[in-house]
Amino acid sequence: MRRLLTGLFFLCALSLPAAAAALGSTARTLIPEEVQQIIVVDYRSLNNSPTALALKDKVLPPPLKQFEQALRDAGISPEEDMEQLAFASFRSKEGLRFLGVAQGQFPGQKLALRFRKQKIRGTKYHDLVIYPMASGMSLALVDDSTMIFGASQAVKTAIDVRDGSGQSLNSNSTVLDLMNSIAGEAVWSVLDKEGANYMLKSALGDAAQLADYDIVKNRLKGARYKMSFASGVDFDLDVLTSDSVTAATLSSLMQAGVLFRKASASGAEKTALENVSVESSSSNLRLRFKSDDQKFQALLDSDLFSNLTK
Repeated sequence: MRRLLTGLFFLCALSLPAAAAALGSTARTLIPEEVQQIIVVDYRSLNNSPTALALKDKVLPPPLKQFEQALRDAGISPEEDMEQLAFASFRSKEGLRFLGVAQGQFPGQKLALRFRKQKIRGTKYHDLVIYPMASGMSLALVDDSTMIFGASQAVKTAIDVRDGSGQSLNSNSTVLDLMNSIAGEAVWSVLDKEGANYMLKSALGDAAQLADYDIVKNRLKGARYKMSFASGVDFDLDVLTSDSVTAATLSSLMQAGVLFRKASASGAEKTALENVSVESSSSNLRLRFKSDDQKFQALLDSDLFSNLTK
């Protein structure tokens, strides 16, 4: 589970800022209201960056690699036919679920024919057909430009939401507000307060055990970040809090977290941490990371990166 979460986190970085990747209206009607995190990436630019490809090879979880292979087996080229890929984690009665929404060019009749030839039998659900895939994932073609995938129940939930049996992302004003200032970026992600708390605890490491964090975590409002490879590697994170005092406290904790990690880091790890800047501005925490391609490639082979992506 942690590797899947980490893989989805880093997958947001797999493109260049070529064209704005705002979340499409169809995708919004499929993602449930109780969303914890959304990651949107312009998939078309993936092959333009050797660094992005190296990152993908390191962190893409096996289920998502198998999803890509399943598309190729069905005659769809992820590199050429997929334009946008969105991942959403959302809360349900059974716990946290994951849903993927791919947008591009997906000829439905051709796909169905390939599945029949491979003796893959789909199950009718509402007006759509859900096909089983490897690693327990399922796939459904909403139309010739939209595909949803994930565990069978997650796919069914998305269809239910689309058909009005549940509330969609369009009803979540908090997450929509987080998206407003960042959804025009080529690569972006937003997290609600629970998602922001989970991300920060992982990032802070030992610093998350400090007493101040217990106060801060109850005053988080959400987070948003973007990452690009246009000129080296750039990662920008904003964490929204309730007030300036909370933002300043969180900034101090993040700085402490960087120091804790530096104490056990060496080589590429220490160089990477030295390129992290943390500050507070009004009620927001701002974290910035920048590195050239060569140093980032070295970081991919470090023990620190391996530990973070386990």
